[in-house]
Amino acid sequence: MNDALPEPEPAAPAAPADAHEPAAPAPLGVGRELTGHLGVDAHLERLAEVDHLPADGHLEVYEDVHRGLRAELTSLDAHPAPRPYDNRS
Repeated sequence: MNDALPEPEPAAPAAPADAHEPAAPAPLGVGRELTGHLGVDAHLERLAEVDHLPADGHLEVYEDVHRGLRAELTSLDAHPAPRPYDNRS
């Protein structure tokens, strides 16, 4: 009977050091069209910032743009304050 242990299998070659590094930021190539509303267009233009950020930085920009667009939409529902000469009795 042979009590010798089997030879261990050779270890897999080590992966290069950069194999698990995140990819560099790259533009998504999504076009943005002007809406004609300056406030909305300014917020939408901010979306271009994510083209130069790593993925973990996108959320902050998206949330900020979302807040800004909601504020613009809410402002459309606001009634303008009455002017003094509009309240004639």
